[in-house]
Formats: sequence, structure tokens, C-alpha cells
Amino acid sequence: MNIHAHPMSAERALDRPSRDEAEAAVRTLLRWAGDDPEREGLRDTPGRVARAYGEWFRGYAEDPHADLQRVFEEVEGYDEMVVLRDIRFESYCEHHLAPIIGRAHVGYMPTNRVVGISKLARVVDSFAKRLQVQEKMTAQIANAIQDVLQPLGVAVVLEAEHQCMSTRGVHKHGVSMVTSTMLGVFREDPATRREFLAMIGNPVNRGA
Repeated sequence: MNIHAHPMSAERALDRPSRDEAEAAVRTLLRWAGDDPEREGLRDTPGRVARAYGEWFRGYAEDPHADLQRVFEEVEGYDEMVVLRDIRFESYCEHHLAPIIGRAHVGYMPTNRVVGISKLARVVDSFAKRLQVQEKMTAQIANAIQDVLQPLGVAVVLEAEHQCMSTRGVHKHGVSMVTSTMLGVFREDPATRREFLAMIGNPVNRGA
């Protein structure tokens, strides 16, 4: 499976339904739910939903690799861990379209390239703004950073609550899922991994 995601290609973009078709699909869902899409309160809902989808899933039109291309190579020998923690993200489960709300923690061990912290946050956001599986998203973020920055290693931990679990099915509230991807020295060196986990509050072992 290719987890290196890139923007929607021109060929795939041609398959995209029109705005009118998208709004018609929303009307169908409203009727299926048992309501009347022509009543006053719902008349503008299809247009609002289409606009909301444009915002929620804008990540398909973004290239996280490009966000990382602007690097700083004059780091005056800095070779310690760089960590950005508590990056809030909002995504959507590809199984039920339900929200996934969480925090990302990202670390890397630079060689001769560092990147602005806003770029790391944008990479998280670009992958989050797609239909996602948390495990896949974790690996996508780590691999994008590894591919572009070529550091000694990358560590990514995501903590998130899945609304498909709290609003349907088992209806369990307050349950967080924690996923991690460790590459390079973070995978190979237990001391480096422990240092990163300590810096972010060790969500991998929290509650154990």
C-alpha cells in the first residue's frame, strides 16, 4: 500500500462530481433520513454541506511534501532532537465520515536540515484534512518528514477520540486511541525513543 500521499492528480480530478451533483446527493441523504430538503430550515443545507466538505477535505488539494521543501540548512551544527507537541487536528473517519479529534506530537533528529515549526503543523493538517484511518495518517506524516528532511529519524504519535465510537455503535465516551510511528534512530535507539516520549508526556504508556 502506498502511504505517500500526493495531491489529487488531473486524471482523478476529472472524475470529481460537480457542485450541483454534490448538493443533490445531500438532498437524497436528507430525504433518506426522513426529512424534507425543501422545507425552509433545510433549503440551504446542501450548499452549506458542500462548502463544509471543501474545508474539511481540503487536504486532497495540498501537497505535504511541498510544505516541507523550504528548509533551513544553516543550523550551525545543531543536532539535537526537534519536537513539536500538542498539534491539534480534526480529521474524519473513512468508515463512517465521523470526526476524529486529537493531538499530534512530532519529533525528528536533524542532520543538516531543519524546517519551520509552522510547516510541521501544516503537514499534520494536510493529512488530517482527508478521509483517514489514524494508523495510516500517523505513518503518512512520519514518512513525509523522513522523505524531505532526510533526518536521522522521525517520531510521530497521535492521540485522538473517534466520534464513530462515541456517537454510534458502543457509545463509549472519553476513549482515546494512541498510535505511533518511529523511524531511524527513534526505532533503533531505545534511549532516543524514551527521551522523545518523555518530552511529550509518554501517551504510549499513559494509564498502563
